[in-house]
Amino acid sequence: MCGIAGIIDLTGRRQAPPEMLRAMASAIVHRGPDEDGFLERPGVSFASRRLSIVGLADGRQPIHNEDGSVAVVFNGELFDYPEMRAELEAKGHRFRTHCDTEIVPHRWEDHEEGMLEKLRGQFAVALHDARRRRVVLARDRFGICPLYWTRQSTASGDWLLFASEIKALLASGMVPARPDHRGLHHLFTFFSMPGPLTCFEGVQSLLPGRYLRIQLGAEGETARVTEHTYWEIDFPDRGDEDPGGDPKKLIEQFEATLLSAVSRRLRADVPVVSYLSGGVDSSTVVAMASHVRGSPIPCFTIRIKRPDLDETSEAAIVAKHIGADPIVVDCGADEVLSTYPELIRAAEAPVVDTSCAALLLLAREVHQRGFKVALTGEGADEWLAGYPWHKLNRALGLLDFIPGLSLSQLARRAFVRLSGGPRFPWDNVRRSQAAVGGHNGWLDVYGLMAMSKLRFFSTQLKEELADHVPYEDLGLNKERINRWHPLNRELCLSGRAHLAGLLLNAKGDRVAMNSSVETRYPFLDEEVFSFLAKLHPRWKLRGLFHDKYLLRRVAGRWLPSSIAKRRKAMFRAPFDSFHIDPAPPFVEQLLSNESLTRTGYFDPAAVAYWRQAFRSLRAGGAQRTSVEMGLVGVLATQLWHQTYIDSGLADLPSLTNGKQRAPIANGKPHVVLSHAKDVVH
Repeated sequence: MCGIAGIIDLTGRRQAPPEMLRAMASAIVHRGPDEDGFLERPGVSFASRRLSIVGLADGRQPIHNEDGSVAVVFNGELFDYPEMRAELEAKGHRFRTHCDTEIVPHRWEDHEEGMLEKLRGQFAVALHDARRRRVVLARDRFGICPLYWTRQSTASGDWLLFASEIKALLASGMVPARPDHRGLHHLFTFFSMPGPLTCFEGVQSLLPGRYLRIQLGAEGETARVTEHTYWEIDFPDRGDEDPGGDPKKLIEQFEATLLSAVSRRLRADVPVVSYLSGGVDSSTVVAMASHVRGSPIPCFTIRIKRPDLDETSEAAIVAKHIGADPIVVDCGADEVLSTYPELIRAAEAPVVDTSCAALLLLAREVHQRGFKVALTGEGADEWLAGYPWHKLNRALGLLDFIPGLSLSQLARRAFVRLSGGPRFPWDNVRRSQAAVGGHNGWLDVYGLMAMSKLRFFSTQLKEELADHVPYEDLGLNKERINRWHPLNRELCLSGRAHLAGLLLNAKGDRVAMNSSVETRYPFLDEEVFSFLAKLHPRWKLRGLFHDKYLLRRVAGRWLPSSIAKRRKAMFRAPFDSFHIDPAPPFVEQLLSNESLTRTGYFDPAAVAYWRQAFRSLRAGGAQRTSVEMGLVGVLATQLWHQTYIDSGLADLPSLTNGKQRAPIANGKPHVVLSHAKDVVH
C-alpha cells in the first residue's frame, strides 16, 4: 500500500503552494518510503508516497490514461489486475506500466464511477478527469485502506483536502488540530473509531464503500461536493437465505472460494509473509498459503508475556504442521508502556485495545526482516459469528418465550445493577437499539466500555453529549437491516464498527503502515463475503456452542483437529499495563489533577478513585474489565491530546502541524490548554 494526499480549490483554479503539498507527502513518508510523485493542475494537486509491491520499476504515481486527461493516485492493491489488464487490452486500452494502479484510469474511461463496483481488492483512490472537470475520492468496500477529508474555508477561499492519514492534513498548515468531543464519544462507545467522525473537529473518515464526487465549477463557480454509496454490507431477507444443501458440497465450495482468495493475495513482486496466532482463522490462511506456494510461508507470531494470554504453543502446533519456523515477538507490560506514545502517533486517535501495541511491534519486526507484505486472518469472526457475545445473545434470547415480555432485556438490566455498573437513560438505550435494528449482541460488549462515559466523563462533557447517540452516526441502512435474521444484524454491526473501526484501523493499517508493511485479508475477499452472506445463519453459528461452523469444517481438512476445533481466544495484551506501582512518569503526568483539569474531558476525582479501587475488583470480572478499559481510554485520550492538540501535559514528544516536536522541559506547559467548554463544534 501507499499514502496519498491532495488539495482541491473548490472556488476556482488556483494552485495550492507546492511546499504545502510536499509537506503533506512528507508527513506520511512511512506509508511510501520508496518514491514520491506529484500532480499539479489548475485547482487540483495530488501527492503520492509509494510502497513498491507490484510493478517495482515503473509504477510511480500519478498514473494516467493514454491521452493524459485522467490522472490517479492510489493506495492499495487490485488483486485481479492480471485478468483485468488482459480484459482492458482486448478492448483496445494501452498500458505503459506493469502496476495494478493503471487499471483505474482505463476502467474510468469505460465506466466512470461505475468502475468502483468492478474494482476488487483494498484501496483508497483519488482520480482527476480533466475533460469532465471532476475529482473522485473513493474507498474499498470494507475499509481496509484509510482516507480522510476535510473542507476548509479560509481567507483565500474554499478548499477540500484529503489524505491517507490525518497528520498529512495537519501538515498542510490549513487544518487546525481541534478536538471533536463527538469523536471521543465514539471511542468510549465502540472502543474504536468506525467513522465518519474522527477525534479532530472538521475531519471526516470517508466510509467504506463510499465515494466523494467533486464536480468542479466553471471559473468563479463553487464546486459541488456530494457523497455516494457504491456498496454496503447486505444480507438476504430473513427466510430467503440459502439453506446450503449438501454439507460436503458446501464445504468444498467454501474451501475453493477461500483458497482462491488466499492465492490472489500472494500476488506480488516482493515476498509475502503471514501473521500466525494459533487461532483457526490465521492458521487456515497460513496452511492454504503454504499449499499455494509449494513451501512454508514465513510466519510471525506474538508471545504475550502472561500465561493466560499466550498463544505461542498453539501457533507452534500449526507451524510444525506446515513445516515453518515462526519468528516470535515478545510483548508484555514493559513493551506496551514503551510503545504506547508511538502507537498514538500512528493511530491519530486514543487506542483502548492494548494489543495494538503488540501488533505495532510485530509489523516492526516484519519490516526489520526485510518484508513488505503480510497476510492476516481478520474478517472470519465478522462473517462467521466468531465472537462469544453472539452465543451469549442467542442464549439470552431463549428467555423471550413470552410474547410482549422481553425477559432478556430485564436480565441485562439486572446484571448491570448487580455488577455495580452505572445505568444509562433508557431513552438512549432505545435509540441505540433502533439504530441497529433491535437489540444486538454487540451492544452488550460495547456496554462494558460505554459505562466508562458515566464513570469518567466530566460533568460538562456529559451535558454536552447527553443527546448524542453514536450508533445513529453509523448510517446503517435501517430499512434493510430490519428485514434480516437477527444474527446477520449482529454481523453487519461487527463489520461496520468493530472491523472497520478497530481491526482494520488501529489494529491493522495504522500499526502496519507505521513500519511500511501492507496487510492483506483473504476473509475480506469480495467472493468470500458474497458466498458467506447468502448462507443461512446455521452455517455460521450452530446452536449455542458451535461458532464459525463452516470454517471449522474446512479447517479440519488443513489443520490438526486441536486447532480446527479450538475455542475462540480474544487476542489482547494486559489492560493493566499502565497501573504498575510506581507508574511511569508520563502516566502520572497525564493523569494528574492538573492535566485532567486542563483538557476538561474527565473528572479528576473519579479517575483518582478508580485508579486505586479497581485493584480490589475480581480479576476477569465484568466490572473490573469495564473499569480497566475505561482507565486505558482516559490515559490514551490524554496521551492523544498531548500528542496532537498541545504538548503541555507530559515529558513526551508531540506533533504540531503533523511534525514531531520535542518534549517540554521539566514537563512544564508553555501554554494554557483549552478547557472542554472552550471548544466550539
